[in-house]
Amino acid sequence: MNMKPELLIFDLDDTLYPPESGLWHAIGERINLYIQNKLGLTLSEAITLRDQMYHQYGTTLRGLQSHYSIPAEEYLAFVHNVPVNLFLKPDPVLRTILVNIPIRKIIFTNGDRAHAHRVLSALQLEDCFDEVVDIQDIEPYCKPMPQSFQLALQKVGVEDISRCVLFEDSPRNLSVARSLGMFTIHVGKNGVSSEAHLRISDIHELISLFTPEFSILHRREE
Repeated sequence: MNMKPELLIFDLDDTLYPPESGLWHAIGERINLYIQNKLGLTLSEAITLRDQMYHQYGTTLRGLQSHYSIPAEEYLAFVHNVPVNLFLKPDPVLRTILVNIPIRKIIFTNGDRAHAHRVLSALQLEDCFDEVVDIQDIEPYCKPMPQSFQLALQKVGVEDISRCVLFEDSPRNLSVARSLGMFTIHVGKNGVSSEAHLRISDIHELISLFTPEFSILHRREE
């Protein structure tokens, strides 16, 4: 990318904070418990169904909605009912980086808006983003469906996808976004980085991608 981006798009969970925090693992346990309670399954059966729904539909929620008419609000409230502040602490370094990049920034998550705000509040980053686009905003789709990215950009009023930069930990989300013309940056130490244009091991490294003029540096793809 050799032009100034119009929009920086950030995934939320395991992107703005490291997977080692344990937050997403705690949410995963709540997902398993919800499926057990709602469908009367054993833990092993719930985990198997969860994996199947996730891989087939993009999120467990979308699969459960399709097959079992699970109410989204009930599911999202239950699985995100974890003590976020026990897992996440304020991140003043990331805050400084974000406020000093004068480009529009949004959160785009397969979670819900309430969870996003709890995470951003715990990190003390709430005022660093212009908008949150959540799973409800892109219904009936979700990442990595192409329609989810298109609806997200429509919601925030951006037409040129080639001037958008996505920071994400999920290779399959990165792959679809790249195929649509978005500039993609894989955040994380694990996974296949070939799905994205660039890779950084930690979200704090995003500052290294910008020149003083705030244009993404020319770098070879990995």
